[in-house]
Amino acid sequence: MAEHDDDGTGQGGAGQGGVGKGAAKASSGKASSGKGDEARGGTSKAVASEGGKAGPGQSNTRQSTPGQSGAGKAGPGRPAPRESARAEPAPAPMPVRDPARERCGFIAVLGATNAGKSTLVNALVGAKVSIVSHKVQTTRVPIRGILGVGDSQLVFIDTPGIFNPKRKLDRAMVDAAWGGAKDADAVVLLVDAVRGLEEDVEGILKRLKGASGARFLALNKIDKVEDKSRLLALVQAINERVPFDRVFMISALSGSGLDDLKAHLAAAVPPGPWHYPEDDISDAPLRLAAAEITREKIYKWLHQELPYASTVETTSWKELKDGGVRIEQTIFVERDSQKSIVLGKGGATIKRISSEARHELLEMLDRPVHLFLFVKVREGWGADPERYREMGLEFPKE
Repeated sequence: MAEHDDDGTGQGGAGQGGVGKGAAKASSGKASSGKGDEARGGTSKAVASEGGKAGPGQSNTRQSTPGQSGAGKAGPGRPAPRESARAEPAPAPMPVRDPARERCGFIAVLGATNAGKSTLVNALVGAKVSIVSHKVQTTRVPIRGILGVGDSQLVFIDTPGIFNPKRKLDRAMVDAAWGGAKDADAVVLLVDAVRGLEEDVEGILKRLKGASGARFLALNKIDKVEDKSRLLALVQAINERVPFDRVFMISALSGSGLDDLKAHLAAAVPPGPWHYPEDDISDAPLRLAAAEITREKIYKWLHQELPYASTVETTSWKELKDGGVRIEQTIFVERDSQKSIVLGKGGATIKRISSEARHELLEMLDRPVHLFLFVKVREGWGADPERYREMGLEFPKE
């Protein structure tokens, strides 16, 4: 299905609510897709639409709003559901948390760009809550991932990479990262063990000297370091600059060392009631989560500076009578030449972006998704305070 439109805007439902754990079987049916076309006239183009249901046997992750619980997937201390027709022993009763022993805390994950922060948060939570790309500076706003470990609830703040900012957007991203660290109960500094003590890490260490709260150091990608003596030397060099309460050797990609990290963080957060329902894995609004998924696909399929010169906004979110959802998003770029690249020859690139984003949204929402992408030229959007508010960033002061 293809659609033409001149401005790509519309009024939709709020599309709010946190992301919840859970899995359910999707309805049978093949996903339908449409060819993206350019709309004539104006600077806005309706370029692609995607809609349909999950195919047979696909398993999808369910969204839930705060206060709602997902169903069907094993959570902390919860036995996995069984679907066998044979008689099975009754599952053990789900453990009940003791309110007197509950702990909850916010943990900021800091690091230089491409240190693996989003990969780490996703691995700790056990689900994708942050977009991931091999390109630097992918994360723009702090994203919270939520994990229950025994009586403790850990709220991880995946922060933008910290680097030397040059543009307004860069400054806003770095300010957001330090803002997340300031409000956290603990900080995990993630350092790429391969790259070592680089300039950006040195800058982070200088600002961490006066930080309050528990500080943990995690050396990532240790499996890629052949000479393990380098790891000990790196730990010593970092601790000489800023002392850390504990050091962890991990691989966020393979999961090595993460159980030990989770256990120690669970004991480090302060006593107190849980802030989120047990089944929530993120507090990101659905509109923002959907825009982030599309932006991840832009980073995947577009190269050089174009991903950094674009942003995505969910402009309409409409609940449909059949239980599906119609989502309209606008991709803002700065120049006409960039718009042509996003579209691709015959709309091929935008169709690829739309198709991959829709399939991931279908898995996340566990219902039919009809996704419509539009491209608009907005010169100087990087200096527009409204775009920053839509992204969840504070516009930097001069």
